[in-house]
Amino acid sequence: MSVPAGDVVTLAVPARAELLGLVRLVVTSVATTVAGFDAVRLDDVRLAVSEACANAIEAYGRLGRVDATVTVRLRAAPGHLVVEVSDDAGGFDPSALVPHPPVETPERLQHERGLGVPLMRQLADDLDFTGEDGGTTVRMAFGLARRVG
Repeated sequence: MSVPAGDVVTLAVPARAELLGLVRLVVTSVATTVAGFDAVRLDDVRLAVSEACANAIEAYGRLGRVDATVTVRLRAAPGHLVVEVSDDAGGFDPSALVPHPPVETPERLQHERGLGVPLMRQLADDLDFTGEDGGTTVRMAFGLARRVG
């Protein structure tokens, strides 16, 4: 797959968990060929995008929407990648999420779910949630190196 820098790749995928691998393949192609990400940074991007898509798929599942679509938009340039994951599954308020204990504490082991948004916050250089059209768009920006802190 060859994508000119600055072009937008849009992928509309049925909201099914078994198609997350397809999303990761497209993200991998764009992030390596256009943005020039190495394997470590690529792992960060794939994990964050997978979490955003999984959240959308789960939201559709709660609504019983078996015909739903998750839209993934990628815009890349050398050293930079922006990914947007959109759904129309009712939206949510990320500030209302229950905080988890710090990762390094034993209490964290009591939480098997709800780690997607904290992971996205840790892995992306910039993260924004926008409620629109009865759904949510998660916008994540990534540079070549993971930001620290």
